[in-house]
Amino acid sequence: MISVVLATALAGFAAALVFQRMFYPFFWDDLIYYLKVRQVGGLMRLRMKNGVVTFIDCFVHQARKIPDKPFILYEGQVLTYREVDIRSNKVAQVFREYSGLKKGDIVALLMNNEPDFICVWFGLSKLGCEVAFLNFNIKSKSILHCFQSCGAKTLIVGRDLVMSLEELLPSLQSSGVDLWVADASSPCPGVNTLLDKLECASGEPLPVRGFPPADIMSNFLFIFTSGTTGLPKAVRVGHLKAVMCQCFLKICGAIASDNVYIALPLYHMSASLLGIGGCIELGAACVLKKKFSASQFWKDCQQYHVTVFQYIGELCRYLVTQPKGVEETAHSVRLAIGSGLRPDVWREFARRFGKIRIYESYGLTETSIGFVNYTREVGPIGRAGYFNKVRSYHNIDYEYHSNICSQSQRAWPPVKLKRGDPARTF
Repeated sequence: MISVVLATALAGFAAALVFQRMFYPFFWDDLIYYLKVRQVGGLMRLRMKNGVVTFIDCFVHQARKIPDKPFILYEGQVLTYREVDIRSNKVAQVFREYSGLKKGDIVALLMNNEPDFICVWFGLSKLGCEVAFLNFNIKSKSILHCFQSCGAKTLIVGRDLVMSLEELLPSLQSSGVDLWVADASSPCPGVNTLLDKLECASGEPLPVRGFPPADIMSNFLFIFTSGTTGLPKAVRVGHLKAVMCQCFLKICGAIASDNVYIALPLYHMSASLLGIGGCIELGAACVLKKKFSASQFWKDCQQYHVTVFQYIGELCRYLVTQPKGVEETAHSVRLAIGSGLRPDVWREFARRFGKIRIYESYGLTETSIGFVNYTREVGPIGRAGYFNKVRSYHNIDYEYHSNICSQSQRAWPPVKLKRGDPARTF
């Protein structure tokens, strides 16, 4: 009797597996990913209840929790979480004293990838300023358009970029723009210097009243589109979207002990919010590069013990077209996270460079929607999984966001999906 029951149960289980394989092939992938997202969302809500609400709050929290953990590795420099926190405090003190910047002021930032990009960004954010990231690759006319379109009254330029603005300086100065260079001396008259003032500034955090409480629904950054259909357009990125971006690396499987290689420009959301923000969320280290070098990439991965890197599709294509070298398989990289990877490059990358898990994704700076390809299927940009669709259909997304955004229950309404819509790959 027992053997009959056992055989029936096994047959039923086998039939269920066959049914699942035929009609819901990604059932387990969808379930695992859904549970991971729910877990991350729960931790984020708990953190917000404890007062760690914004992107900068999260950084300050980590600087107190793991002060001596390396945060930025850059060209032989190692800056810990505490050191970046102190330096950004100094930036905040300088701009409050010399420029009178305050909550709500808009400041444009034109700098290459370097540690001071992050320190200046964080310091201004601690003052409550909205920072506009300018693309250093665009021409003077486009830079002027970007600066004017976001409404900034202050411009901070990297030491290696100040001369590229020489023809714009008279126009900016005549408009009353407060100009700063991230250097100890200025090659241009009328441009304030920052680094000399940082040496004398206090590294103490601003007084409590100097830390203006941020509305989670208010604006955090301005990030500009690429301008492929005309001049670049300013996109407002709110505090809510910024903290959601911080969870991206964690959802893809990155952990606190990872060294994350970021060679993408920080003026884009991928590097700044997903990359730097993801490292902060995890308490991980960021290996920051001024610019990407295909010939140096795998050597850097060896030198800095890189375990995760961010890519765009072209970056991976450049790597697979490089001559073979011993470093390309003698590395510790386990995750590649990014977007725009063509299927042919994907296959060649996986064949050539070892067991690296690729997380292809898709998202837009100007929207709050995105997809992640958490399956091992080559080619797709992501999935709208079965459980996420059911959850959206029953309006749970609305409830989730209303819990963390009491100021505005309609901050990010869920996408309504038709019942019976198959869980297809996008």
